Amino acid sequence: GYHRELFEKALEDHSGEPVSGLLLLYSGRICHVVESCSSIIHFIIRDFASLQNQGQSALLQDIKVLVVAHNIPTRLFPDWNVVAATSPEPHPQGLAQQRPTAELVAECLAFLLRAAASVHSSEGNSENTSENIPTLSPELLVPANTIDSLYRTEECLSPEDYLRMYLSPLQPALDS
Repeated sequence: GYHRELFEKALEDHSGEPVSGLLLLYSGRICHVVESCSSIIHFIIRDFASLQNQGQSALLQDIKVLVVAHNIPTRLFPDWNVVAATSPEPHPQGLAQQRPTAELVAECLAFLLRAAASVHSSEGNSENTSENIPTLSPELLVPANTIDSLYRTEECLSPEDYLRMYLSPLQPALDS
């Protein structure tokens, strides 16, 4: 319900394109893939930043922005999908923590692309309603310790830090 209201408000405030994407519901964590125009994406990130300011009572806590991409030629998801994620298979202990952040991000995106393909193929077979939340098989899910490693990395910014960086003007050195 929170996401549905957020997207409706975004469309009212910004007469842009509709939101599509994927919300993976893990036990104790969630993963968002949001597809829309940049103004709506930044509206959503601002809303997430305001959630962070609510402290421990916030609906979502400890949010990280993994990737924001512009000018994507096609969408991965035709609609907004909610998928229940069964417990993902973790990598052997410590393996994800030793890998560079760029490799973890690439792995996460590869899993999300496979999940998108699976959601596309299952959409033709059944209706996606709020009462019927589809599930993905464990091999399509981002491993839990990859998600945890991405959460702990300093390269992945909180929504507030992302907005501060995005909205601040570049300050090139005059002698460069």
